[in-house]
Amino acid sequence: MRTALLLLLALALVAIPGSLLPQRPVTPIRVSDWKEANPAVADLYEALGLFDVYGSPWFAAVYLLLTVSLIGCIVPRIAVYLRSVRQPPARTPKRLDRLPASATGTTTLSADAALGGAEEWLRSKRFRVRRDGDSVAAERGYLREFGNILFHLSFALMLVGVAWNTMLHYKGEVVVVEGQAFSNNLTQYDDFSAGAAFRPANLQPFTIWVDSFIAKFETGDVQRGAARVFEANVRIAHGAGEPEQVMIEVNHPLVVDGTQVHLIGHGYAPVVTVTDPNGDVAFSGPVVFLPQDGNFTSLGVIKAPDARPNYLGFEGFFLPTAIVDEQGPRSVFPDALAPELFVNVWTGPPRDETGRPESVYSLTKDGLEQMRTPEGNVVTFRIAPGQAIDLPDGSSLSFDDWRRWTKLQVSDEPGLWLVITSVGLAVAGMLLSLYIRPRRLWVRVVEGPDGPRVEAGGLDRADSSTGLHEDVTGLAAAAGVLDATEHHADAAVVDEEEDA
Repeated sequence: MRTALLLLLALALVAIPGSLLPQRPVTPIRVSDWKEANPAVADLYEALGLFDVYGSPWFAAVYLLLTVSLIGCIVPRIAVYLRSVRQPPARTPKRLDRLPASATGTTTLSADAALGGAEEWLRSKRFRVRRDGDSVAAERGYLREFGNILFHLSFALMLVGVAWNTMLHYKGEVVVVEGQAFSNNLTQYDDFSAGAAFRPANLQPFTIWVDSFIAKFETGDVQRGAARVFEANVRIAHGAGEPEQVMIEVNHPLVVDGTQVHLIGHGYAPVVTVTDPNGDVAFSGPVVFLPQDGNFTSLGVIKAPDARPNYLGFEGFFLPTAIVDEQGPRSVFPDALAPELFVNVWTGPPRDETGRPESVYSLTKDGLEQMRTPEGNVVTFRIAPGQAIDLPDGSSLSFDDWRRWTKLQVSDEPGLWLVITSVGLAVAGMLLSLYIRPRRLWVRVVEGPDGPRVEAGGLDRADSSTGLHEDVTGLAAAAGVLDATEHHADAAVVDEEEDA
């Protein structure tokens, strides 16, 4: 147990870096920013695994050792417990008056009837009973030690479940625009993380079509703009099966062959068309803009790398309910009541295809400059759905429509059921250990000058606030004692009697 406690302390200590430093599985961008701000120690921290503490070998070593230590504590206790369960209650002590609670008195029954009445009363109170000659011994509360063992065993099972889940779990996120689909394939994810033992073959084959996304907001004066309804109407096809219509709501995930699909975000995707100076369509389709505030002021970029003779890039804001006042352009309501785009334009020489990934949410401005009018003014404009803007170089941008996008989180945590079950068992074990009172009672009938005399006594094997004295007097009464004399021993004799 001492080793287990030391390992628990070690586990708490090695978890501290995970709270102080950004962790790559949770916030990879913050990890990159931290490393850029602290180049002197970044490589050392990376080598030590401090940016993925909970997935590092040394953290795993500590909790695996803790698991082994807990098992080493539990197995001997189980053997001792099983032996104690098989053994009959302890024999009656010689001096019952030295117990924490005792009572004596003359019985109105015969010796045999007094012992029979005491035995029957003890069995009705769910005591295990042992009768030896002129005395009866009884004990109950075996579930207390069972609760202790269950609690420690549950802790070990929880560590096993955490390790299992860490090794085999996966979680991915993908943004899907209305009218588009997503297949459960690694190449389809925008962000993906998995355990060391995960394999792509573990992904369940299914496809989800997002037909529509419904968002409703409070329009009254109280809590105006607060979210009221977020629902995604989707079709799901298992493998090559036929699609079926289902709905995904917040906190009500779709479960597909054990894989959970959660709805975790949404926003707007303006549908635009970019035509280059040659009259060719350089880009056409929805573009995901990211919300920046509660009124869904959304930031995004439109890229037209195939435009000729020059590359075209657009950077701006989508405002669902747009106004322009002394604070500038802003949205005053999260729903699309008066949507507009506010855009500026960047242009430059065509770029070579390098194959290097590039964020779709930011515009790389190396080699680009802002487009200007013949008078030298920077080109900026606002545009509403159904409108088009002709640009000074002969290109144009049309704002055709807008759609909603939804962010789906697809995850599978195979060991989570074991973790949850272990927590439930641990709580049950703790309740048993807290509320079950191990108690021993004895009664002896001896011959006295006035007839058979009953001696009863009892002790608790754990701290207990009430009930022991009542049980002792009740036991004496069951043995035929009408007026028992109670005796309360000093607490100092309890350990001595327990040893005896």
